[in-house]
Amino acid sequence: MGIGAILALLFAPKSGEETREFITQKAGEGKEYVTARGRELRKQAEEAVEKAKDVVSKQKEQLSAALEAGKQAYQEEKGKSR
Repeated sequence: MGIGAILALLFAPKSGEETREFITQKAGEGKEYVTARGRELRKQAEEAVEKAKDVVSKQKEQLSAALEAGKQAYQEEKGKSR
């Protein structure tokens, strides 16, 4: 976008006021684009964090269940050997 603006300035003879207006307009468009893109990226990052939290939570539950099953199996075998 910036390169296009520079080329337009070089090849389109305009008055100083028109050129300043053009630059201001393009700068505003660029700012809007960057702001919108920043919001999109932030939303994507937040979604990724939430997914990661869900995965960690599920793995924690599975590990806890496996640990509990292991404790139960140990207690059962311990009881059999007496």
